[in-house]
Amino acid sequence: MKQEYSVKPISGYLGLLIAGVMLGGAIAGFAFEIIWLGVLLTILFVLMVIGFTVVYPNGSCVMVLFGAYKGTIRENGFFWVNPFYTKRKISLRARNFDSEPIKVNDKIGNPIKIGFVLVWRVLDTYKAVFDVDDFKHFVLVQSDAALRKLAGLYPYDNFEDHEAVIALRSGGEEINDELENEIRERLKIAGIEVIEARINYIAYAEEIANAMLRRQQAAAVVSARFKIVEGAVSMVQMALEQLSDKKIVELDEEKKAAMVSNLMVVLCSDKDTTPVVNTGTLHN
Repeated sequence: MKQEYSVKPISGYLGLLIAGVMLGGAIAGFAFEIIWLGVLLTILFVLMVIGFTVVYPNGSCVMVLFGAYKGTIRENGFFWVNPFYTKRKISLRARNFDSEPIKVNDKIGNPIKIGFVLVWRVLDTYKAVFDVDDFKHFVLVQSDAALRKLAGLYPYDNFEDHEAVIALRSGGEEINDELENEIRERLKIAGIEVIEARINYIAYAEEIANAMLRRQQAAAVVSARFKIVEGAVSMVQMALEQLSDKKIVELDEEKKAAMVSNLMVVLCSDKDTTPVVNTGTLHN
């Protein structure tokens, strides 16, 4: 398989000087009625002008002569090349591709919407021009295919797939690294360098978004209740131990049970409790 190779063409300013000499000779030939010389120098002057090309910074020029690849100019400047070359300018600048969110199914089958941003540039101009039909369209299609493949390998979250270590929503850099590697492998054939690829949008599809939101809210409430109960039990245990150690009051099992019940109600309730002050004895 061929690869790109760089060439250093003739300076355009030297070519411009030669073209000027040819133009002057053609004018002199017609002036002195040496018609054949004037016609010949005019044709050569036109060919010289056709051969001029300008390559801008972070740009390149791929040259082809009658179907044969003749090299790539990567230096920026003003040059003269064979006027019969077919010249194609290729930008080597970094480019951004911010995809629109697409609807796919995750590993479990839930419909989700996911989007990503890709930073890429042309690394090998030969592959970009000759190994694929349209390298820009190739980047878009293969990046989309890589994202769809990645979305099908992992669940959106860990609610339903508890054995999943990595999820799309919480995978972070690991998911982005895998996406980047997958896109890089697909674009290698086109001579494209992947600088960065990362997910920038992920959400449940509209048809299940409300149900999934309620499920997440329920899970959050359960988790919060678990922490509240865990803290309340610790506080009740500490209160009973300190009452016993400091001998403030002697409580039998029945009184302890009542005290535990009251404290748990106070500590675990999601509303303010109204205390009842007992001004009598412990039994009344």
